[in-house]
Amino acid sequence: MQTSLSVQEIYSIVYQEHRDPFQILGPHIVESNGKKTVVIRCYLPTAQEAYIVALDNQREYKMELLHVHGFYEVVCPEREEVFPYLIKVLRKDGTETSFHDSYSFMPGLTNFDIYLIQQGCHYRTFEKLGAHIAEMDGVRGVYFAVWAPNAKSVSVIGSFNSWDRRFHAMRTLGTSGVWEIFIPGIGSGEAYKYKITTHDNFSFDKTDPHGFYCEISPNTASIVYDLNQYEWHDKEWLEKRIDRQKKSAPVSIYELHIGSWVRDPKNPKRMLSYGEVAHRLVNYVKEMGYTHVELLPIMEHPFYGSWGYQCLGLYAPTSRYGTPDEFRYLVDLLHQNDIGVILDWVPAHFPTDAHGLAYFDATYLYEHADPRKREHKDWNTYIYNYGRYEVKNFLISNALFWLEKYHLDGLRVDAVASMLYLDYSKRPGEWTPNRFGGRENLEAVSFLQECNDLVQKFYPGVLMIAEESTSWPKVSGPTYLGGLGFTNKWNMGWMNDILRYMSTDPIYRKYQHNVLAFSIWYAFSENFVLPLSHDEVVHGKASLIGKMPGDVWQRFANLRILFGYMFAHPGKKMLFMGNDFGQWNEWAHESSLDWHLLEDEPHKKLHRFVKDLNFFYREHPAFYENDCSSEGFEWCDYNDADHSVIAFWRKAEKEKLLFVFNFTPIPWNNYQLGVETKGVYREIFNTDSELYWGSNFGNMGRVEAWESSWYGKPYTLSLQLPPLGMIVLKVEEVVPEKNADEEKVDTEKKQREEQPIEKDKPKEIKTTVEVKQAEAKVISEMPPKEAKIELKTSEEKKKE
Repeated sequence: MQTSLSVQEIYSIVYQEHRDPFQILGPHIVESNGKKTVVIRCYLPTAQEAYIVALDNQREYKMELLHVHGFYEVVCPEREEVFPYLIKVLRKDGTETSFHDSYSFMPGLTNFDIYLIQQGCHYRTFEKLGAHIAEMDGVRGVYFAVWAPNAKSVSVIGSFNSWDRRFHAMRTLGTSGVWEIFIPGIGSGEAYKYKITTHDNFSFDKTDPHGFYCEISPNTASIVYDLNQYEWHDKEWLEKRIDRQKKSAPVSIYELHIGSWVRDPKNPKRMLSYGEVAHRLVNYVKEMGYTHVELLPIMEHPFYGSWGYQCLGLYAPTSRYGTPDEFRYLVDLLHQNDIGVILDWVPAHFPTDAHGLAYFDATYLYEHADPRKREHKDWNTYIYNYGRYEVKNFLISNALFWLEKYHLDGLRVDAVASMLYLDYSKRPGEWTPNRFGGRENLEAVSFLQECNDLVQKFYPGVLMIAEESTSWPKVSGPTYLGGLGFTNKWNMGWMNDILRYMSTDPIYRKYQHNVLAFSIWYAFSENFVLPLSHDEVVHGKASLIGKMPGDVWQRFANLRILFGYMFAHPGKKMLFMGNDFGQWNEWAHESSLDWHLLEDEPHKKLHRFVKDLNFFYREHPAFYENDCSSEGFEWCDYNDADHSVIAFWRKAEKEKLLFVFNFTPIPWNNYQLGVETKGVYREIFNTDSELYWGSNFGNMGRVEAWESSWYGKPYTLSLQLPPLGMIVLKVEEVVPEKNADEEKVDTEKKQREEQPIEKDKPKEIKTTVEVKQAEAKVISEMPPKEAKIELKTSEEKKKE
């Protein structure tokens, strides 16, 4: 039978110009003279001969070569229905192979999938696009799908077809721009890319935007990976996660970069794998009392020096540290030990590497065409086009992907400010206003609101934390009230102010005293996280302890009071790795932390201080129960700038704690502080304890408030305030106030008791008030105690 194909149709296959090669290749039923016949066509560039082997009766049909480059066809005259078959090829090199025909399978995406993708509301594209191990018509293989609407043709290339684009040309599904193909006989571990050909016949290779695993950089191929094999053991954690992460729960986050947290001691250049890090990290975080870890981005990124913030493989944990299942093991182990996992997520921009998203199908697909909207000049990256449905869908699906497939407990969204403002870091003329003439990026706002709503809909209780440094209102407010819908926002204002204050020589701190009170004015306008993050210990900014003024002892004391102030201040807590033991050097991503410093007493004791502070924080609801409400905070005194002293209450339903801070290196003896409650105040925490390399200056465990008005408060405490120290007091025994009738009864009783007995000389009895006044006079006339502290260097201490 003569072929029914035209020369142009054959050429469109041979030269990869057909947008739907399935219309020509594979099995087809043709009708001739009223009779139906099955015709099978194949493009086999390396074949010397080709046969179709029917699987139902093992009959072989020899194929006819229609084009010298390898276009074959066979007519099966006695067949009226399509039948299962194999292609048997005798290659030009003499080898023989048999395989299923990729062009004999139906599409893997439904029309409804396509509709949802086009509308930007297919929130599980990670189950449809990318590379998926699948079974179709009883045949195992890998299903590939990619969005490239403006390409002339797209092929899957890989180790399984010698990276030759001629073997597996994909088809496009209608006008969706989605290309797909099922390749039987391959499986997990296969490296692949997409070969994209433009309408100008220019071809280039791209990494799969939905790829689950990638080659180790600098190689750029995606790798087929089955995400359905891992068996989780964290059900108990997931069931209680909502309670562990609610606003009234304690949250203390340990931020770390996996590649430089710890390295192989025998080979410091070798980064440890997810599995090697897992047990070390769990043991450390549990010992230190943190509730969560926050990982700098682990999505695949070509440039290691970007710390993960310039990521291209948004769906792939970086292979630098191991496989996706090894990363799952790390998360699983943390969960089994009641430790939450937060991941930095970067939907704000992406790098311009040729193998990535930039100019993906030879058009500006994921980015804006207008350079005024496209370019982020600070980082030499491109900004996502949030107004395009498919791009928005790509990003929202990615957020849900990490929560679904990796059981993450939160996402910290990077660079939100750069998303919200069209003129972010741009000069006049370098940006274009929105449709209302404003500077707000309305499409980005819509994207963030929709993403946050969907996260809470599908995964209630998950944290969505915004790194947002401007005064944009209601970042952590609900979307139905016009907010962005985040659960929390980084308090960048607090961070900048307190680091500037702490870097100031204490002698000048009284001139910046307002900084300590200012943050409370807006502390409850958002649900804040207080971040002392990686950004503050790089690029010449110095480590945290390096920022502190004074000699060695004072630097450590300053760092202790800084951490104490952070934990006492309303808001969730976050501390970057290395800061909890006072690393002197700035963070360097190419090497491990300076763990050897823990052999030195000052660092070892600071380390213990942070540990005790974490557990102390978690044990006392006053720290966190009303974190996001002004009901949980009350000033005691914020006016004493001359002494650089502040005091405030943190309150919970069943607990009330008094925090007093002395931001000078001078110990204040008999420092008087007015309080509302009479009773015994127990000192339950002191940053100046000798356990923490302090001077052990304090209140001997307790102090009593006596009846004496002080700055409008009816009772007064006389405190010993340690240098550069914080003390925490708790009312242990409240002396009840008596009403007038009770006072009258007591007076009559005393009068009866004071009657002289026979010949005894009447005793001089003082009233309770007189006794208290006498005690107060004695206390006020006592010489001040000497501060038991010597400012010594670590070298002098070692000699002792």
